[in-house]
Amino acid sequence: MLATLNDVMKIAEEKEIAVGSFNTPNLEALQAVTEAAEELDLPVIIQFAQCHEPWIPLDLIGPIMIEVAKKSKVPVCVHLDHGETLEYLQQALDLGFSSIMYDGSTLPYEENLKNTKKAVAMAARTGASVEAELGSMGRRESGAGDDTGEADETKIYTDPEQAKIFVEESGIDALACSFGTTHGIYLTEPKLDFDVVKNVRALTNNIPVVMHGGSGVSREDYGKAVKAGVRKVNYFTYMDKSGGSAAAAYLKTLKSDEPIFFSSISMAGRDAMKENVKAAMKMFALMD
Repeated sequence: MLATLNDVMKIAEEKEIAVGSFNTPNLEALQAVTEAAEELDLPVIIQFAQCHEPWIPLDLIGPIMIEVAKKSKVPVCVHLDHGETLEYLQQALDLGFSSIMYDGSTLPYEENLKNTKKAVAMAARTGASVEAELGSMGRRESGAGDDTGEADETKIYTDPEQAKIFVEESGIDALACSFGTTHGIYLTEPKLDFDVVKNVRALTNNIPVVMHGGSGVSREDYGKAVKAGVRKVNYFTYMDKSGGSAAAAYLKTLKSDEPIFFSSISMAGRDAMKENVKAAMKMFALMD
């Protein structure tokens, strides 16, 4: 069933868990995520980021995402991840997305706040929820950035006092906080500051905190994050990587004279992503 971000965040708050939010920029990922959620009977968020536009246009995959959500046996939020322009946010809302994220984290604070307020007003016209970001995780959503293995010094941790003002003035429904995670592949072990999450929650009437860069975090740290107040975990890189690894492994099983069929490769990737997603969902929901 199609749900808003507020709907699934309410479930997360009641159960004191985090809901997985998975990018689905292809049909295989979309099947993997929704089938995993139904098998575990957990709410889920399927999302599309603006940076995925070169892979497949939003106006092509978006309606499919919405239709899949409507037919699902569990609550499914269809979310625009890292919308960088108000025009792109409006495109998602026009398609029927039930949630949007405005990412003005690289902008000066006042400009981020001004545009976030506009995003909230836009979403209100369709009943959609809004996520925004305060602070910076260094690398952008694509994972692009430093690949030397050195610590990413461009991160700007979220200031809880500033978050309080930002949440009150913008009227957002969820806040993506920077507390030590990074988009893409982890090159060094992340050092997470859970006090940022706890203090943001304490000062904002327990707004749902979103963890971006959720792939590659340890089971122990996922547990600490959820207990600190994280209610949405963005996860894609390691899911995508699992599909690629499965496809490569499948190709190695073929004899040199065997034909290679793309459909077989995509199925191998889909099945591996599904198992990876199920494992991630269990960690976010604090399931054994």
